[in-house]
Amino acid sequence: MKNKITFKPIGIIHSPHKTIEGIPIQPAGAKGIKGEIEIYKEFEGGLKDLDGFSHIYLLYYFHKSKDYSLQVKPFLDDETHGVFATRAPKRPNGIGLSVLKIIEVKNNIIYVENVDILDGTPVLDIKPYSSKFDAVENERNGWLEKNLDKSVNKKSDDRFK
Repeated sequence: MKNKITFKPIGIIHSPHKTIEGIPIQPAGAKGIKGEIEIYKEFEGGLKDLDGFSHIYLLYYFHKSKDYSLQVKPFLDDETHGVFATRAPKRPNGIGLSVLKIIEVKNNIIYVENVDILDGTPVLDIKPYSSKFDAVENERNGWLEKNLDKSVNKKSDDRFK
């Protein structure tokens, strides 16, 4: 690798998901599951006005994923796909993304809902979700088309350890 990029976590997520197995694989399957995003004190000032939004994008690091594969068999299919055509955690840069509902922002804690993230996961960044900027209507869902309804009930297993 020619260039190295270093990230400094801005916080940590606290969730009821203590092991990789059994975690909902998308926020849609985690409806009502609550968690807390603890922002480190040095970054607390960045939370100003976040409580005016209903949802956030949370970017985090898949800290339990030790390597990657360019071809993976995702949770929602028995076929192999390119990792960039999936949301599998074994990625070259191990960055995760979830859209979470804000319940409350209090001091350096963001109380959230629809948590599909492992407890203790390092938080890399937070961005406000805006339906005016971010909502797009899908025209194609690729290989997921036949599996979209499965995402609500599907849980993770040990295939990405």
